[in-house]
This record gives sequence, structure tokens and C-alpha cells, in this order.
Amino acid sequence: MHEQPADWHGVPPPTPDADLDISRWREYADIITDSLWLLGARDRSGPHSAEYHGNFVPQIPNQIVRRFTTRGETVLDLFSGMGTTLIECRRLGRHSLGVELNPVVATRSRELAAQAGDLHTVRAGVLAGDSSSAEVALEVRETLLRHGDGYADCVLLHPPYHDIIRFSPDPRDLSNCTSHPEFLEAFRRVVRNARDLLRPGRHLALVIGDRYAGGEWVPLGFECMQVCREEGLVLKAINVKDMQGNERGKGKANNLWRYRALKSGTYVFRHEYVMVFHNAG
Repeated sequence: MHEQPADWHGVPPPTPDADLDISRWREYADIITDSLWLLGARDRSGPHSAEYHGNFVPQIPNQIVRRFTTRGETVLDLFSGMGTTLIECRRLGRHSLGVELNPVVATRSRELAAQAGDLHTVRAGVLAGDSSSAEVALEVRETLLRHGDGYADCVLLHPPYHDIIRFSPDPRDLSNCTSHPEFLEAFRRVVRNARDLLRPGRHLALVIGDRYAGGEWVPLGFECMQVCREEGLVLKAINVKDMQGNERGKGKANNLWRYRALKSGTYVFRHEYVMVFHNAG
């Protein structure tokens, strides 16, 4: 068995309350309901860290968690990385559980989540393991059972965009899949685990982008979307998010990338997707 999530035990659940009162919908001007997400630069407040390349911006889990959960509920992130979702959940009064393949990164994410402060008396834990495996899915279920009925109230997925960034030498890492079909099959196993761990009637968010391969635009986002649909999740939204601050991926040579795009008849990636699904059960 893997190390149990830090801070997961001995914390009483707060009383849930409906954070979004639809009768007062005009008060929620900062909750995005349009399909174009112009989030700007990443939120660097508090313990949020950009030290791990590939982290998504904190504004994404902030929007998803506030829109689709209430305080005291539990959010599961199966690619939790440096703990972005956990930090936001701790700030917002939601319990959170992450799964991270790299044990060093998992340890660091626990430290960062702890720095967010126990503002609402909530748990934040991380399991080190492979989110596509049945073993880890069982551990997640057991952890959720210790404080409830074994289900998460919301799931976030932010997988590697296949081999654009190699995150580790671990052969189980989706960024090390040797072919596109292998990546999609590994991602399918994660989706099955996510679907089974997500409470029926609740929501899953997939954050994903596309990639170039062999001079061809590969619609990775839509292929991953289709995997989710084939596994029984109902598509509710395809939101397009602007991509900023990607200097670590492309460097600061914007003119060079523009030149290459004009020369090759391609376009420079400036967006990714935040897709929302409903678990109809």
C-alpha cells in the first residue's frame, strides 16, 4: 500500500452549504458561464508554485470547484502534480484528494497544500501512484470510505498532452507512451477509474490541449473528449481557455514561432480546453 495522504485523518467535516444560490445569481459575476475563458496570467498568490512545468492555472480549479461543489464536499484530482487543485480546495473549504505518479512531486505538493492553511478545517491528501491502475483506484476508494461513502463529488483530470513534455522516466507516465493509441488507452483506464469514483449525478472536468506530430495538428483534446463520452460521461461544455505565460515551453522568441508558422502553414498554440462532463450514473 502507498503512503496515506497527509492531513486526511482526524478532521471533522464542515457543514455543507450551497455556495451558489441561484436566486441570487446576479451576485456571481466572477463565475464564468461563457465558453471562452480569458483568465489572464496564472494566479501566483499564496503557496501556488510554477516550479513544475505543466501545472494548470489555479483559476481553472477555482472556477470548477465553486461551480460544481459545495463546502464540505470532496474533490478528486487524478493528475494532481504540484497540488494546484488541493490548494484551491483548501482555500474554498472543500476536502481534496490527489493522485500523483512522481513520489517526489507528491511530497512537495503535500507541503504546498499544507501552506495554504487550514482555513476551513478541511482535509487535503495525496497518494503517490498510477491513476490508471486498479490498485490506486482501490486505495482512493478506501480513503474516501474512511470519511464518507467512497465517492468524490467532483473530479478533475489534467493529463500530460502525450509526449509534448516528458514529466518523468517512469514508463507508467502517460507522457512516455510510445504511440498515440497507447496514450489514449492509458487515458481510458484513468477515465474509467474517475467515472467509478465520481458520485453519480456529479461533474468531471478535463483540462487538455492538442499537439503537433509529423507536421499535422493532432486533435488530442477532442480524442480525449471522445474517450470520456465512450466511457459513459455526458458532455456538458467545451470551454476554450487562452494560453499565456508559456515561455518555458516555447521560449520568448515569439517572432521565431510566428515565422515558423507562416513558413509551414501552421498556427501557434494559444488555447487549450476545459471540458465539463456529467456522470449520469
